[in-house]
Amino acid sequence: MAVADRLYWLHALTPLHVGAGKGNGYIDLPLIREKVTGYPFVPGSSTKGVFADDLRATDDARNPNKPEYRPELQAAFGTGGDNDANAGSLMFTDARLVCLPVRSLYGTFAWCTCPLILARLRRDLALISGTNLPAPCEIAGQALVPDTSTVLQRNGSIFLEDLQLSVQQSGPASQFAEVISAQVFKNDAAWCQLFKERFLVLPDDVFSFLAETGTEVQAHVRIDPDYKRVARGALWYEESLPAESILSGVVSCAGPYGKSGAGRADVLRLLNDDRTVQMGGKATTGKGQLRLLFRDGGAQ
Repeated sequence: MAVADRLYWLHALTPLHVGAGKGNGYIDLPLIREKVTGYPFVPGSSTKGVFADDLRATDDARNPNKPEYRPELQAAFGTGGDNDANAGSLMFTDARLVCLPVRSLYGTFAWCTCPLILARLRRDLALISGTNLPAPCEIAGQALVPDTSTVLQRNGSIFLEDLQLSVQQSGPASQFAEVISAQVFKNDAAWCQLFKERFLVLPDDVFSFLAETGTEVQAHVRIDPDYKRVARGALWYEESLPAESILSGVVSCAGPYGKSGAGRADVLRLLNDDRTVQMGGKATTGKGQLRLLFRDGGAQ
């Protein structure tokens, strides 16, 4: 049975499109979403593939008969073939949405989350490091901010898009803001402070509404080269998670390790470094630039 070893975080530096194929509504290329909650997510297979590509875990790098061979890559990502094939030892869960950036009248934008999301993050943190954060508590019609946060509010209210909610300072919100900022913005005091000032816990139903309507939707066209106008049928709408979105998942290392000679410790060393990677569509237009971070779940 797999044992959870690390949290991994995805921090979007540019808009991120991980699609679900063709949509049914006016959005032709929607984001992939969880069936039960409707929140956008990133499949674990996407993260694992991007991670393997960034490590250059090619077939040759996993083939002991090639000069590029690295046994830890064979153990981590497995090998093909008929006789000596083995599965990789790394298992990535789906990366679930933790903070959705939403435009705010004051403070420019807020990193929004909700009690349901924090309850799931709390469970993952307890699983990996035993960190015991307080259970988040929803207050109907109110948003919660850390104890020292004043950037987003005026006269006891916040204004997100066309929504107005009363706001209340919260000790548990402060603790979650401290933990998430330390995980995502490790060793960067300025970004940690900026995050804590803009961290906002919304009621579950308000967050669900924003997760549905607060993403980026962009129109795309293809120009007819002969007439210099939009080609017939070549207008489509594409949905993306906005820049600064934060997601998290769990990565485990539980074997098998094949015949590589590498073991658990060798594979886990691959998870030590922060990386900037590209994921999803529209890479040539700068979309999908992410920070991929691995953490032990404890205070950094």
